[in-house]
Amino acid sequence: MQSLTRRDSDMSRARRIDGLEGVERMIEPPHALKTRPSFGRFGNVQFECVVGDLVDQTDVDALVNAANAELQPGGGVAGAIHRKAGPALARDCRPLAPIRPGQAVLTGGYRLPNPFVIHCLGPVYGVDEPAAQLLGDCYCNALKVANEQAIESVAFPAISTGAFGYPFVDATEVACRAILETIPRLRSVNLIRLVFLSGTSASIACTILSQLFRELTRHARPAK
Repeated sequence: MQSLTRRDSDMSRARRIDGLEGVERMIEPPHALKTRPSFGRFGNVQFECVVGDLVDQTDVDALVNAANAELQPGGGVAGAIHRKAGPALARDCRPLAPIRPGQAVLTGGYRLPNPFVIHCLGPVYGVDEPAAQLLGDCYCNALKVANEQAIESVAFPAISTGAFGYPFVDATEVACRAILETIPRLRSVNLIRLVFLSGTSASIACTILSQLFRELTRHARPAK
């Protein structure tokens, strides 16, 4: 019941951000969401919101791991990635640890079908401050690493929204803004995918993207 209440609260917040009717013209309603309801293009980059599991995104070059500071197997996204990649991933991670909130480091994907894993440590909400800056740094730094390595496609989870307690809508606003503001500096990356576990979450993300896209486009127009 608690998780249902929080989900309903997030959807209500998203409606206040920017009416869902605007998003429904761009994607199918939440109950009809497929595995890849594309949001659209921003510059040369395709930006997608997907319903599914991060480790099932077999067509991207790099998965972003919502890692712990020691870069070792754990619960959630980190556990799923390590299980599929095999023990060599943990061995490769050891010399790179510990990492700081907002930092991003690169390893191979090992048994994953994805050649690379980019590991980010998100902030613990209410503990690591400034939380919004640190969370935004995760997305910016992950894309910077991808760009430096000529990686073309990246899939992200909703960093810090699980055990680290960051409210979903607030975290998604930070994530989408950070990604959109980073895209103009990218040269190799042409696909960015946000992966969510439910259609409701994907719909909220598209609502936020719709608002931010219009806001950034409006600010980029030359004054008359």
